[in-house]
Amino acid sequence: MATAKKIVVCGGNGFLGSRICKSAVARGWDVTSISRSGEPAWQSVTAYSTPPAWAHKVTWERADILKPSTYSPLLKNADFVVHSMGILLEADYKGVISGRESPMAGLQRAFSSTKGGSQNPLTRKANEDLKPQDGQLTYELMNRDLAITLAEEANKEKVSAFIYISAAGGAPVLPGRYIQTKREAESTISSQFPTMRGVFIRPPFLYDSSRAITVPLAAMTGLGAVFNSVTGGIFGGIMGAAGVKPLRADLVADAVVEALSDQTVKGPVEAKEIEQLAEHAWRKSML
Repeated sequence: MATAKKIVVCGGNGFLGSRICKSAVARGWDVTSISRSGEPAWQSVTAYSTPPAWAHKVTWERADILKPSTYSPLLKNADFVVHSMGILLEADYKGVISGRESPMAGLQRAFSSTKGGSQNPLTRKANEDLKPQDGQLTYELMNRDLAITLAEEANKEKVSAFIYISAAGGAPVLPGRYIQTKREAESTISSQFPTMRGVFIRPPFLYDSSRAITVPLAAMTGLGAVFNSVTGGIFGGIMGAAGVKPLRADLVADAVVEALSDQTVKGPVEAKEIEQLAEHAWRKSML
């Protein structure tokens, strides 16, 4: 009997991460989730307040994402590692919304062309923590430096495949640094760790009925995708992810697990290929 694959999902208690864990459990894999809080607050990621049956087959570990020494031991003997962490809105936005700073000051900083992340993740000393330069959870720190650091730790453990949850594009309402830092993470991981199969999932807007707010937003994004299609995609660069058909979070999760299973999948995976991978996964489940 073949040994079950071991997958570690960093950010496994989140909206997409928890669904990746669910899909991996359905394959019979050994699943570990790493996050700051451990097990999810189920009402925030599902329609229920109690753990679903599959959740009891996941090992929910706690670790500090800024301190690799707290999670690197959990990567030992892993076949696959998934980075499913990141931020859509920076702390600057939250300060404006909560009234802790003026809208003008907050937005000026939010839309600045550059911001600090951490020290260079690739030149860290052994067991050195990441040190946020601005004291904030910036795109540079969350979307880029943490991903590169996790990939480096995974590579040390000779993990065969690493998936980074990227994005289909930015959006008119987001600073350009949002997508820029994701692309920088993809490029660095691909070039610095060539022996580890890097897969960069680029999903559009994700929705699920358990998170009610995502359904009308998905409908709006769907209209944007139709507009982008009928205009020949000429506004695609401006619209970013807002011009791409939204996908169900469960579908993307199934595609992630299928991508790990298929050794031919490597590099960027766009929305159409995500749907194809999910269909392959569904067909396998019917056998």
